[in-house]
Amino acid sequence: MYRLLFALVIVRVPAETVHHLTLRGLRAIQSVPGAARLLRRLLAPRDPALAVRALGLDFPSPLGLAAGFDKDAVAYEALGAFGFGHVEIGTVTGRPQPGNPRPRLFRLVPDRAVINRMGFNNEGSEAAAHRLRGRPGGADRTIVGVNIGKTKTVPEAAAAADYVASTERLAPHADYLVVNVSSPNTPGLRNLQAVEHLRPLLTAVREAADRSSPARRVPLLVKIAPDLADGDIDAVADLAVDLGLDGIIATNTTIARDALHSPPALVKETGGLSGAPLKDRSLDVLRRLRARTSDRLVLISVGGVETADDVWERIRAGATLVQAYTGMIYGGPFWAHRVNRALSHRLRESTFQTLPEAHH
Repeated sequence: MYRLLFALVIVRVPAETVHHLTLRGLRAIQSVPGAARLLRRLLAPRDPALAVRALGLDFPSPLGLAAGFDKDAVAYEALGAFGFGHVEIGTVTGRPQPGNPRPRLFRLVPDRAVINRMGFNNEGSEAAAHRLRGRPGGADRTIVGVNIGKTKTVPEAAAAADYVASTERLAPHADYLVVNVSSPNTPGLRNLQAVEHLRPLLTAVREAADRSSPARRVPLLVKIAPDLADGDIDAVADLAVDLGLDGIIATNTTIARDALHSPPALVKETGGLSGAPLKDRSLDVLRRLRARTSDRLVLISVGGVETADDVWERIRAGATLVQAYTGMIYGGPFWAHRVNRALSHRLRESTFQTLPEAHH
């Protein structure tokens, strides 16, 4: 039904309009007492064999929603109720910003892909912290990661202070924190992936997280681009181990446009490409990170994840957790539930009893 709806109706509506309508519906679900709890009972992962212990947290499934969908922490509980084992909110910046001019989100339907140049449009870290303060407790609460980035108007030299401001506001309310230095849509941001810039930035964020959350150590990860050269990936991996980071998220969107089948006018749009075309490179980066770091870091794989077999392949290649976003756009609201159910079957057909066994 969703495939038919997508082909006949959704593709005719601008992508960002659909995004906002979807968020409005999710917010409505979240605002109705008991609605998210009922949905969770119907759709959330229940197979204990899918449970993953990572970052000091108990994930009901390895499949999470990547950053970029719920930028302002307005719908994470509803999203968790639809079957995601965790939800990463953001990217959140130190100051509110409108992002880039529209249109800035494009579907490449023949490639099952999306190009976005949103530009970190969000209401800022103070607003996100205010929303996260009211998070419900209990075993059914959604695990929420917080992805932070640089405000566009902040010069590169002052980037660390901008990240620190967001960290101080958000660390007390985040289950884990992610430093995003890999979006292609903020000028100069990817320069921060160079280890000489990344080391002082990550050190400052780690110290700020410890200051603002003294009673609980907040896990800290860094998110990298698929367009890094292999030597630079190794350098970031070595740095993460050296600094005692908890993990790496690989990968963000790509600026490459290889072997696409969509109309040339769409392919030429600037921004980060996500979805199926990113699958191979994302998997290559994961395998390289695993070979470089062994079991010393939590690796979260994202990019081109569409099916339970994709999730299984990432776990077998060394990912502890897996994230997706574009897969849900093309798969519909019950996509995460379907993937979890298929992943349970995939596990039962294997020689492993639990997913962590398959990872090792």
